[in-house]
Amino acid sequence: MPAARLDQSQGRVAARRLELLDKVEYRLAETDADRNDIYRLRYRAYLKEGAIDPNSLGIVTDRYDTLPNSWIFGVFFEGRLTSSLRVTVASPDHPDSPSMDVFPDFLRPWLAEGKRVVDPTRFVADPDCANRMPELPYLTLRLANLSCEYFRAEIGLASVRAEHQAFYRRVFMTPVCPARHYPGLKKPISLMSIDFPNQHQKLYARYPFLRSTPFERHKLFERHIGNHAALRVAGPAQPAVRPSA
Repeated sequence: MPAARLDQSQGRVAARRLELLDKVEYRLAETDADRNDIYRLRYRAYLKEGAIDPNSLGIVTDRYDTLPNSWIFGVFFEGRLTSSLRVTVASPDHPDSPSMDVFPDFLRPWLAEGKRVVDPTRFVADPDCANRMPELPYLTLRLANLSCEYFRAEIGLASVRAEHQAFYRRVFMTPVCPARHYPGLKKPISLMSIDFPNQHQKLYARYPFLRSTPFERHKLFERHIGNHAALRVAGPAQPAVRPSA
């Protein structure tokens, strides 16, 4: 494809993602009802792709959902829950995270160096929406970038199946190690990572809609319900303002 046509095509894709972003709402799941809706969405998504066996409860949850350094988000498109992502922030003071149990030989040295690691897991999409909305993975994983910004993370992770690595390579993530067994899932998972401070500008240049404002990040990560005290960070490390066009 000639360069001019390629630029036009990429411009249309970028414009559509920004347009869709105006119809997306990210909600922190703070009530039992909100969380149960997401647990049921996880179950339907995992069952559809053959990642789990059926269970009588019709939900998927684990101990990481209640960690004080975990945040569970629902992504709503035009008012409908369409996808979800859990973000766990591992640090020397809060080392527990899903990837720590599976990939401790990598996470422990990072934390020993004082690094902060954003560990997004339980990325699921409504099976009825995923095929009709190819931008949904990008819109959902935008939450991982917001998290890296807000928490000043040095490293962003992705725990993915081998067949999904190509997508994550497009957002500048690189494989860390071969796939391993992941508790609760039938298929092995590999670990990928991004050096966020050194790659985020390149990432935002390719995908401008991934940018966010300090106000948006602050609003998403403030806790108000229950005994989950907020893990606050004083100010953003890398301000990234969402473009208007």
